Amino acid sequence: MFGFFENEQTKKLKSHIVNLAALAKADGHIDEREMNFIVAVGQKNGMRAAEVRSLVGNTSSVKLVIPDNDSERFDQIFDLVDMMLADGVVDNHEMEFCIGMAEKLGFRRDIVAVLVRNISQGVKDGLPREQIKEQTQTLLGN
Repeated sequence: MFGFFENEQTKKLKSHIVNLAALAKADGHIDEREMNFIVAVGQKNGMRAAEVRSLVGNTSSVKLVIPDNDSERFDQIFDLVDMMLADGVVDNHEMEFCIGMAEKLGFRRDIVAVLVRNISQGVKDGLPREQIKEQTQTLLGN
């Protein structure tokens, strides 16, 4: 699926998969539920499971590509937080990683911890992604 001439969307997807893998590894290993979550994100975006697993195994070859709009950046941090919660245990390394990734994705330093906590709480409460996104718009200044 991914050839020599990758488009921007493919680069963003691969970068997102790598970010998810890095978060999964933040506690020292990738748990089966975390890997299943990463594979599901890839499949939702047109990748085969084997491609996702291969990418996760070779993460050093992919550079971070920052989305160019708040909606895509929100979707990436949402997936990171959702995966952090996937194994039912949130350790400090995972939380710090999510906060750090939110900053790298271009969210303002003064709101990233609140953003991550709000997304986390929304996921725990079973709210749909779009509702959580709407609720966080005031934080993003939109």
